[in-house]
Formats: sequence, C-alpha cells, structure tokens
Amino acid sequence: MASTEAKVNSPAAVSLGRGLDLRSPVMLASGTVSYGEELSGLCDLGKIGGLVTKAISPEPRTGNPPQRIAETSCGMINAIGLANVGLDRFVTDKMPFLKTLDTRVIVNIAGKSIDDYCQVVERLDKLDGIAAYELNLSCPNVKGECMIMGVSPDATREIVSTLRRLTNRHLMVKLTPNVTSISTIALAAEEAGADSVSLINTVVGMAVNYRTRKPLIRNVTGGLSGPAIKPIALAKVWEVSKAVKIPVVGMGGIASFTDAMEFLLVGASAIQIGTMNFVYPDIGEKIAIAMEEHFSQPGAISMKKYVGSLITG
Repeated sequence: MASTEAKVNSPAAVSLGRGLDLRSPVMLASGTVSYGEELSGLCDLGKIGGLVTKAISPEPRTGNPPQRIAETSCGMINAIGLANVGLDRFVTDKMPFLKTLDTRVIVNIAGKSIDDYCQVVERLDKLDGIAAYELNLSCPNVKGECMIMGVSPDATREIVSTLRRLTNRHLMVKLTPNVTSISTIALAAEEAGADSVSLINTVVGMAVNYRTRKPLIRNVTGGLSGPAIKPIALAKVWEVSKAVKIPVVGMGGIASFTDAMEFLLVGASAIQIGTMNFVYPDIGEKIAIAMEEHFSQPGAISMKKYVGSLITG
C-alpha cells in the first residue's frame, strides 16, 4: 500500500492536517533509520504512523570526516554532517522501496540555500508516495548552512513561505533548541504557512578524552541526543504547544511507551523516536502497539482529549 493511503482507523490515530493522517502518533526520526529499507527486516513499519527519511539535499554529501559519533552518558553525540545520497539517487534508488510501505513517508530536506530546498521540493512534488516534507532548518553540526535559517525568525519565515507556494503537501518544520526563544521561531513558521513543527533537534554538546586531551569527535562539537535531553525536549514542546495553533511533533530522548505518553501529555500531537532506534530497532513498533492498546481500553480517555492535558494547577 502506498504511503499516502495508510489506514487511520486506530484509536491512537491522529491527523496533523493537510493530508498527514497517521494510524499511530509514533514516527521514526530522520537520520536514525536511513531510508527505511535497512530497518524493514527488524521492525514492522506498517504498525507505526510514519517514517522520516534521512535528509536529502540536491547533491550527494559525504558529510563530516570521522570520527563523527561518540557515545556519552545517557545518549550520544553525532556530527554526521547531513551525509546523504543526493536527490537523483534518492528518486531512483530509494523511492521505489518507500512507495511499498504501508505507512506515511515524510521526506526530510536540507540545503545550503532556499534554492536548494526549492529544487528538492519541486522534483519530489511530481512523485507519488510522499505524504509530507520535514524541513531541516536546525542541524547543529553543519557549519554555516541550515542552522543559520533555523535560528532566525525572518529566515524561517522566508523559506517556509517560499516552499508553501511550491507545494500543497504537508510542511513540517524541524526546530532547534539552540536558540533564545524556540516559540518565536515556531510562530514564524506557523505564520509563513507551516502545517506542523517538530522539536527538538539535537542539543549542541561535546565529549573529550582527558588522557589524550582531544575531543572524541573530529568536529569537536556535535548534536547531543538520547535520554539525556528528554527533560529539555519536554519543556520546549510544552512551550511551543502553548504558543502555536498548528500541531507539534515531539522528540528528544524517547526510549519507552512512558516517555512517548509524556510528550503527548505536554502538548505533542505525535512523536518521533530517534537515537533509541540504534539500540532497539523495533522500539517504534512496540510503542505504537502499546499506544493502540492503551487508548483501546474501556473507559480510556481519547487520544484527542489526552494531548496537552497536563494538570499544572
């Protein structure tokens, strides 16, 4: 079944608007599942709500030189640098498999300029099997590129409004926590026509070896992800969900059903699982099944009523 026809008759189903209807609020985050095929034998992708591909740029990218991943306490630091196969190979080599998936396919897009994003969207908009685009405006380990757009409300507004004119597909904007006010950026994206925002991307961090007196990754700093950043992510999702009217997709350190439910509670309409895919490749499937069972229980609060129902008084 094509990704744009995924069934949504589950009690945990959620609609993020503009055609992005998910059978489950559970998605797999960009950069952690490549283009899906590598994970297909380890996880039933038909159980989850959606898969977000590795970032695609107009030209192939080799990324940063190694060492570019380092394990840390409760997480990892990466400085992959948006390595990807490029637009041509994505269309010819990756899309045929993605079209066979019985789940929503969201394509993550990155670039050095607005023209780069436009080039990718204009090409992909002619293809079937894509439900949405996630705009990566917030990668902390690519110097001088998408991070510049992700920290500026004006730049965010410009790129989102430009792409809004090019496509009728769902536009999800991925936000960085490495800013003074994440809600200001989220509002700029909403005003420019974004259909949803996803957050948080990784937090800038570093790891060193005191014996060698050297950093553990070649780039010196990189993006910290995993359970260590969950409290930060929850706070940012809570903040943004109160500021915007469009759906919020929460991510950052989700490692269990309980974690996922906490993100929904503070205002996320859906979630993405990232780093823990490397540890438990079937974690998305298991959390999706657990959510369906939870919301199917007699007398259980509905998914719609549960989202954002945190009691603070």
